[in-house]
Amino acid sequence: MPVPRRVVIDPGVLISALITPGGATATVLDLIEAEMITVIVSPHLLDELAEVLRRDKFDRYLEPGQAGQFIDGLRDRVEVVTDPDQIPPVSRDPDDDYLIALTRTADADALISGDADLTSVELTDLAILSPRTFLDRLTDED
Repeated sequence: MPVPRRVVIDPGVLISALITPGGATATVLDLIEAEMITVIVSPHLLDELAEVLRRDKFDRYLEPGQAGQFIDGLRDRVEVVTDPDQIPPVSRDPDDDYLIALTRTADADALISGDADLTSVELTDLAILSPRTFLDRLTDED
């Protein structure tokens, strides 16, 4: 099975990488910074990421301005595409369906997510991988 190189990353994975400097999610972030993978985002995904990072519960993890710097730095390293026109219901959480639609319309190789509402979805045309599974595939390739 080929290793995904063009991926959509669930905002939850990006947030986890930002606030937890170790582990699989942080390693995925390192791959982005090293330009070893191409990350596809849309305005909706970036807006969701910014909105979640503005929540008070993240204040204890982030220095003032760090969320904005993170998003600006990410924007410089990703491919921004338009939001999908159609978002068919696929997962248990309708708010997550845009990620599947984005992955499909952007012709990405996989969606990386730690959200059980997404990782439990079985699709024949799309790989939905946890950060650890994604990294294991990269390791197996070497």
